Amino acid sequence: MTTIDSAPQADERAVPWLTSAELDAWISVARLFTRLPWAIDAQLLRDADLSMVEYMALAMLSEAPERTLRMSVLAEHTSTSLSRLSHMVKRLAGRGFVRREPDPGDGRFTNAILLPAGVGKLESAAPGHVAYVRHLVVDNLSGERLRRLGQDAERILQRIDSPAR
Repeated sequence: MTTIDSAPQADERAVPWLTSAELDAWISVARLFTRLPWAIDAQLLRDADLSMVEYMALAMLSEAPERTLRMSVLAEHTSTSLSRLSHMVKRLAGRGFVRREPDPGDGRFTNAILLPAGVGKLESAAPGHVAYVRHLVVDNLSGERLRRLGQDAERILQRIDSPAR
């Protein structure tokens, strides 16, 4: 195994170490990946009694045709496992925000459907959430920097989603 203080062994692939500037940038990105979701989650829990992934699920359903998505599609859109999503949707259903039912086109699949109470919850949560996202991210960057950040995020997501080299 290679450690910071040792060179790679003959049977290990040589991987170039991060430069000081690359390491500084990576540490900042890693901290952002950890702290931004935590901050948004804390705001939504405090102000709307919703987690970030619950809010995202309600938002994705609100944008879907007939406010309905297959659970597998909703899991992909919220970047969560189908198992975790299933538990979350069960909780949201218990609160009257969504319901689950078999997909009428293919009963092997289950749909999540946003109910009027879920629409109301989303509408009441959205202003505070948007204000906080604006405060933390959108208003903190120029339009060009925000555009580039979005493009960079998409490039990284494409690399994550593509098969390993």
